[in-house]
Parts: sequence; C-alpha cells; structure tokens
Amino acid sequence: MCRTFRLLLVLAFLSSTCFAQDKKRVAVLDFDYGTVKTAVQAYFGTDQDVGKGISLLLEEKLVQDGKYRVIDRNTMDKILKEQNFSNSDRVDPASAAKIGHILGVSCIIVGSVTQFGRDDKHVGTGGGGYGLGKYGFGGLHKNDSKAVVNVTAKMVDVNTAEILAVVTGTGESKRSGFGVGGGGGSWSGGGGGAVDMGSSNFANTILGEAVNAAVANMGQQLDDKAGELPTVKVEVAGVVADVTGNTLILNVGSKAGVKVGDKLTISRKVKDVKDPSTGAVIKTITNEVGTAMVTQVDDASSTATFNGTGTPQVGDLVRGE
Repeated sequence: MCRTFRLLLVLAFLSSTCFAQDKKRVAVLDFDYGTVKTAVQAYFGTDQDVGKGISLLLEEKLVQDGKYRVIDRNTMDKILKEQNFSNSDRVDPASAAKIGHILGVSCIIVGSVTQFGRDDKHVGTGGGGYGLGKYGFGGLHKNDSKAVVNVTAKMVDVNTAEILAVVTGTGESKRSGFGVGGGGGSWSGGGGGAVDMGSSNFANTILGEAVNAAVANMGQQLDDKAGELPTVKVEVAGVVADVTGNTLILNVGSKAGVKVGDKLTISRKVKDVKDPSTGAVIKTITNEVGTAMVTQVDDASSTATFNGTGTPQVGDLVRGE
C-alpha cells in the first residue's frame, strides 16, 4: 500500500513538472486606448493611461491562472526602451512579432480598449431632472448607474506575425438607489494623479467593477487558447566569459532568451573547416566539455553551474535551445 502511494506521488510530481514545462511563454504589451481617450479624460478629469492599467491587470490574471509563463514587466519595458519601440509599434502585428523575437516568447498579446465609461441617469420629481451623472435639488429621485468596459486582445505568432486568435472581454456593472432632496453634485470621477487600476479603491467603484469583469472575461478566453499556441525554440549561442570553480559567467542573458533553469551545452572549438575555394568557414568542429545549469540571469549575462568531466575555460562555446 505504501509503495503504491509513493508511486502515485511520483507520478503526480512528474505530471505537474511536465505541465509546467509545456507552458507557453508570452508577453503582454500595453493596450491602446486612443478610441476612448475622450471618455477617459471626461471621467478622470485628466488623461490616464488606462491601456497600461488594463494590460497590468491582465498580466496578473494570467500569472494567477497559471496557464502561461508571463515575461517580467520591468525586464520587458527595459528591452523595449533599448530597442526604441514606440507605443504605435506595439499595436502593429508585424512589429509585435519582432518584439516577440527579441523577448524570446511564443506569442505577443496586444490589445485595444474599445469602450470605457459610465451611463448615469437621474429621474426625479419635484425639481429633479435627467442627465449624465448630474443631479440637482429637491424631491424624490432615483439614481441609475451603469459602467461598461470592452477590451479586444489579439495573440500574435512571433514567427509569422499571424494573428492566432482574437478575444473580446466585456465587463458591466450596475447600481441604483433612491434619495430625497440634495445639494447637487456629480457622479463622474475626479481628476488628480495617475489612477492605480489595481488598487482596492478603484476596484470598488462601479467602473472598477466593470474593468475587472472585462479583464476576467478576456483572461479566461486567453486561458482557453493556451493549448493552441505554437512553441518557439530560442537558440542560445554565446561563450564562457569567466570561470570560478564550477561557476560560469556566460556572455548571454535574457536578451538572448536565456532563462533560469536552462541547461546549456559547453563545448570547445577544435578547428574550423574552410571552403578551399572561398576561404569561408563552412563548419566548426567542437568537443563537448560538459553542461551548465543556469541559476541567475540579467539582461546581458547569466550565471550557471558547470557539470562534466572536462574543465571549462574562458572562450568555450555555449549552445542551447
């Protein structure tokens, strides 16, 4: 009985490990919100980058759901800044595919906010009125509030720039109540500093509820597409830059697609074979020295632990997929 139980535990562990390795690596770019900018300014009193806010919420949702490996936002932003990609480039599928290659992901998720706002109505007697988010003096009045948010996301193949799927997340929230009299005011949002769409203060508003509902709806549809995404193979090619015992510093990092946990091959060049007619190198003969498991990664370098019968040296070749 105990052996059977141990075997089940081992099988469960292997199953979960294989599932984790099969997860597709994706990046979520800031969503475009140009079509709703006027509504955003009217609601908040000033321009707010709701596209970025929604993309951050979607990132969080995808990470929590566990169907994807989502590239770190700070790393991504730094790489995009170094490559001088503009916000308009990020919306275009062809440009998004190029960004995906640089980031070493299976696909890029781009999107647009197509609806963002509230439709508030006030119906009253004895001096009331009807208007968009406004109420006045006197009488019994009923407040009906509704917020609607629509967001469209596209999954772009980094190899072909093909749009693999298009999903639309829709979120709606309604509230209503009665009041007597009153001194006037507005239900629309105020201005001030940048809005934190991930804060509980915003999430508890009627518009925040609609935003979160739209993101949840969109995220679930993307989760359902996870098994349909192609897996991109990132070929790593570099050299050993430093050797301290079994610890190697490699001259390739996250920009080249290296990730913590990658197993790379360390080899040493024996000779170059040249074309006798042109003198061009047509093949490099190497001997494998051992392997290295990546333990730390930054933009331009990585740290790995060497394992093998040979002795690694500075200048040894590093290869991997």
